[in-house]
Amino acid sequence: MQPLSPPGWRFIDDQGTFELEAPQENNYLYFPLVNQAGMISSLTPTFNGDAKIGQNAYLLLPVSVEDLHTSRAGRNFWVRVNGVPWSVTGNSAAQMAHSLSADPETVALRAGLLWQTVTRQHPDLGLRAEVTAFVPAGEDCVELMRVALTNCGEGALTLTPTAAIPIFGRSADNLRDHRHVTSLLHRTTCHRHGVLVRPTLSFDERGHAPNQLTYAVLGADGDGRPPAGFFPLVQDFIGEGGTLDWPRAVVAGLPAEQAEGPVEPGYESIGAIRFADLTLQPGQTARYVLLLAILPDPPEVDALLSRYGSAERFEERLAETRIRWSEKLAGLHFSTGEARFDGWLQWVTLQPALRRLIGNSFLPYHDYGRGGRGWRDLWQDALALLLTEGEVVAPLLLDSFAGVRPDGSNATIIGNQPGEFRADRNGIPRVWMDHGAWPLLTVKLYLDLSGDLDFLLREQAYFKDHLSHRCRQIDPLWTPEQGTRLRTAAGELATGTVLEHLLIQHLTAFYNVGSHNTLLLEGADWNDGLDMAAEKGESVAFSALYAANLRTLGELCLALVGRGVRDTLLAEEVLPLLDLNTGPVDVASVEAKQGRLQAYFDLVGHALSGEKQRVLLADLALDLLAKADWLREHIRQQEWVTDQEGFGWFNGYYNNVGQRVEGKFFGRVRMTLTGQVFTLMGGVATDQQAQDIALAVDHYLYDESLQGYRLNTDFGEGLLNLGRAFGFAFGHKENGAMFSHMAAMYANALYRRGLVREGWKVLEGIYQHSQDFARSRMYPGIPEYFNARGRGMYPYLTGAAAWYLLTLLTEVYGVKGQLGDLVLEPGFAPGQFALADRLEVRTIFAGKRLEIAYLNPGRLSSGDYRFVSASVNDRPLEIELGAARVIIPRREIEAWPDHTRIVIQFDRKR
Repeated sequence: MQPLSPPGWRFIDDQGTFELEAPQENNYLYFPLVNQAGMISSLTPTFNGDAKIGQNAYLLLPVSVEDLHTSRAGRNFWVRVNGVPWSVTGNSAAQMAHSLSADPETVALRAGLLWQTVTRQHPDLGLRAEVTAFVPAGEDCVELMRVALTNCGEGALTLTPTAAIPIFGRSADNLRDHRHVTSLLHRTTCHRHGVLVRPTLSFDERGHAPNQLTYAVLGADGDGRPPAGFFPLVQDFIGEGGTLDWPRAVVAGLPAEQAEGPVEPGYESIGAIRFADLTLQPGQTARYVLLLAILPDPPEVDALLSRYGSAERFEERLAETRIRWSEKLAGLHFSTGEARFDGWLQWVTLQPALRRLIGNSFLPYHDYGRGGRGWRDLWQDALALLLTEGEVVAPLLLDSFAGVRPDGSNATIIGNQPGEFRADRNGIPRVWMDHGAWPLLTVKLYLDLSGDLDFLLREQAYFKDHLSHRCRQIDPLWTPEQGTRLRTAAGELATGTVLEHLLIQHLTAFYNVGSHNTLLLEGADWNDGLDMAAEKGESVAFSALYAANLRTLGELCLALVGRGVRDTLLAEEVLPLLDLNTGPVDVASVEAKQGRLQAYFDLVGHALSGEKQRVLLADLALDLLAKADWLREHIRQQEWVTDQEGFGWFNGYYNNVGQRVEGKFFGRVRMTLTGQVFTLMGGVATDQQAQDIALAVDHYLYDESLQGYRLNTDFGEGLLNLGRAFGFAFGHKENGAMFSHMAAMYANALYRRGLVREGWKVLEGIYQHSQDFARSRMYPGIPEYFNARGRGMYPYLTGAAAWYLLTLLTEVYGVKGQLGDLVLEPGFAPGQFALADRLEVRTIFAGKRLEIAYLNPGRLSSGDYRFVSASVNDRPLEIELGAARVIIPRREIEAWPDHTRIVIQFDRKR
């Protein structure tokens, strides 16, 4: 990898802190701030953005990404300098009009984990402003801002400071649904430190209910002293004919006549806080602290101010927050030989933690949904959590199985509390056919890291609501009063082992086939845009993953046998899905499979009998392995396509009229990356087919301008028999974008098949394009995708981060588990040792913090090197000389110190 020094951001330390000059010259940039208490903020270099704790509780005006440069309702702080109005955040009409002039203001952004500072210097007045914002770690739903004003000139400056932060104070639904009417609910008061808004009612789609939240904008000077007065109503602050970016109260220097006490009710509110006039001598600095808070009843305003309301408290909380986030990332750290790559990886490591706290809503690009994480997101992010936090994630995994329905489908939205599930964010019944596959991938990683096979035998409940038969039917016997836990016919809680949950997810999928005997696409698979083929569509791509998972389940059953576990209890309703005590199903018959599945659905539509039967794990394993082998061979033989140019790949889909999607049609090649990823990853592709796929993908899907692989070729317009994705412009989102998540999984699949050079090309391409600010226009991290112009879209909240980290650790650095034992089997590609002959990684395994270093004096790549020595804490470790893989038993690791260093030295193969 060659280091680049492009224009744009640069790291200034080894903690991920970066700087960007003139950030305001780039649209669509925003930074997330969040804490465990549920405060979620976004802010641009000009401090636009919003702050909220959920869909129905927005402190600031809700924004989508286009609002970031059109809305005037951002966080603002004004100073009237010798009679001249100036916004320290750049949000004045005069500054925006002159932002592209020959002598613009000097602006620089500095950001870290998780805080943002923007410094702005007036070109004429000699005044510099530094504005820092963060959301403190802890239990308060509050965002903090500090404004520091420094006189850099030679003469004294007379300043009149005024904070101005509009308070939305209600549900995002009210942005256009009763916007004015809901302002009539506002009851605004002035505390001695700021403006409080407590609406009388919460007025949204849930109905009318007494409001229990107070929205606050509070302020103090650096010593904690209160402001001089307030302008608590928007229309009084801006004045007739005024605007938020040129308010009369500031421009005309109006006095702040509102003091502590009640304010006229029924109007839009603003935290417009006037501080006392001051004269700033050359070299002097004045500081102000603002608190943007959402408070439950009763609002403890004074207690909040005591914790945050001074420059000293602000600095203390900022230091604590930096430490908290650094500790969260300490479990996984890479030293790649390139400092820029190392720093970028810290932000990638942060991303799964952000999605766990934020979900897939509530950031400007993610302007959909109503909060909560999706089912797939839960399991994808847990992959990274296992890498960064270790085996302590097990309770989360166990709780999550309570979202599985007995028909193999699942609740699609995960709430904020353990075991809290909903059918869908908008009450729409829909089944994503891939959902049943992800839990096993995560559980297998956990089992490999921990060796805790007993986890498979732990009991968990099932999810129950009004939907049955994979959301194709309504259960007329269910009522909300019965709750969301499946019951037996006797009314008792129905539970099953984790193994039983996994079996149900995979066996129901195995039988749920279309006319080509691959799994029905249903509402969609991983690609949400393939949502218009619910009747006859099939996902060959994910059929391959389910086939691999069936084999994994069979192998896990045999592993349990090896640990002395002879049998397991299964609900008697599950047994017809197995060829054990019932007559075998003709797996080649679509009708037979569908009939067996329908009979099972009828059995579990409302309740389970409560009866269980013992099944020998060895017999269960044989049945699962047979099903896996049949499905693998079926795909391998039936779905391989070739073209006249000699390229070959797997068809990934059938559309809603039962036609094969991939191949060459009317002179146009149709190919999906998804169809290749899981046939590679799942072992469906032979070794020769794997090589052929890599060649075909390079030929048809690689885009040099994006340094990556498109999700599909251009299929043409309007494939209404497959999905909405093909109504999108080609090169955007699910229609042919360089989609980071699938690209990262493609890299993982290539590594698993021994195609190291090809896999590294994918990973390096994602990094190189992401960090190339001139093209990606994004802060450090991985976006959901890159659009047709190369811009990084939907940053921070993407499953790509988890798969990138997983692949880098387990395949590139080769640090992985094998049912509790540690395996070191690196796959370094040519060029990875170009900048250093030593690569390192810090990670957690068996509760130990490991530092693993690979020494490669000859700078060799995978296939050329062998291990010649190994040590643990400077003591020799016995290895097989000449091997490129070492297994260390868990019992040895458990005797190691909590912090252990492993060093492996390479030499050329002989």
